Amino acid sequence: MILGLRIKELRKKLGLTQQELGDLVKVTKVSICCYENGTRTPNLDTLLDLADVLGVELNYLVGRDNLVVAEGNHYYMSKEEVKLIQELRNSPNLYEKFINETKRTISIMEHTLK
Repeated sequence: MILGLRIKELRKKLGLTQQELGDLVKVTKVSICCYENGTRTPNLDTLLDLADVLGVELNYLVGRDNLVVAEGNHYYMSKEEVKLIQELRNSPNLYEKFINETKRTISIMEHTLK
């Protein structure tokens, strides 16, 4: 499903309609709609064309830039979220407080940033 979300997000960011994106990658508007809704998966050639037209790496387009961080229920993290955790780990005291008192720490951060 992440593929469809990424296609739609990037298409809109570029100001393209489904028809325009379809024309650029030589598929129909219906195909783009199906890709975005997750009811159809593009073949490899179309995936490569989509990545080129949308200006992203194929790994990003198909969601391979995310990490699964839970078993059973799948939770995904962006590179930015991973970077945040890595930075927090550089400050062991802050990291421990964040993990053990998440709601309180977020509340303090929100108050501080206002």
